[in-house]
Amino acid sequence: RIWALVHSGATIVEVKSGYGFTVAAELRLLEVIGVVASQLPIRVIPTLLIHIPPSNTKEREAYVEQVCSELIPETARRGLATAVDVFVEKEAWSATQAGSMLTCALEHGLRVKLHAEQFHSVGGLELGLQLNALSIDHLEACKPQQHALFRNSPTIATVLPGVSLHLGIPKAPGRALIDAGAAVAVGTDLNPGSSPLFSISAALGLAVRLNGLTSHEALIAGTVNAACALGLSDAGRIEAGAQADFAVLESPDWRDLIYTMGANPIREVWCRGKRIASATGRKKDHDA
Repeated sequence: RIWALVHSGATIVEVKSGYGFTVAAELRLLEVIGVVASQLPIRVIPTLLIHIPPSNTKEREAYVEQVCSELIPETARRGLATAVDVFVEKEAWSATQAGSMLTCALEHGLRVKLHAEQFHSVGGLELGLQLNALSIDHLEACKPQQHALFRNSPTIATVLPGVSLHLGIPKAPGRALIDAGAAVAVGTDLNPGSSPLFSISAALGLAVRLNGLTSHEALIAGTVNAACALGLSDAGRIEAGAQADFAVLESPDWRDLIYTMGANPIREVWCRGKRIASATGRKKDHDA
């Protein structure tokens, strides 16, 4: 999955846990992410995701306590993740429960982000903005009166068009969010359940077609705004002091990155000044 993303132009990939459902299993998932990251030429950003809760109310409250007393402190102590993400939804965690876990994360020096407004609006967006979250992801159910809440906020509104396409759910209001003053990022949300989208360039193209972004806005959403959504200040742009990450296109027109559908518009991918992938195969030893 990661190499597919790399060949589509990605040089930084966020990988989340969230499917362990116990403290030990979540820590193990984060350990595995670290092992994978050590074997790759790109940057892998690990995030601790507090995903689907137990169905029993007592078990749910007990897990919140475990997350705050064991999982988050151990994750921070061992440097296994840079941020904590919580899924706020009717069938997942309430805004109150998420607030307890995210506040704990901040107290332990971790950044925070949220899955919110995917199917219902239950307070996740407002909580994320209150906590100055790095990003609020999904936003398919974001209501018109919520759009302007992002204005002047450091929180990035991340839209995930692959989810809308694959599940057939409403698309996030990318155009309206930008018009209201939000900084919008685009992600693949690559996962086997809801978004088997293996290409960041395809995600940018879908953001234009489904979410109403212009090509220029999609480029920004997939580069500098995406870096901000991960809390990175040295990525997403080409300038002095930034990491030398960039993609070389097959076409002389950068808009083909957004326009091309069904073929890969990427000729080469460079990370930290080295060519790590090309249309004819991987390259790992070519210094800039």
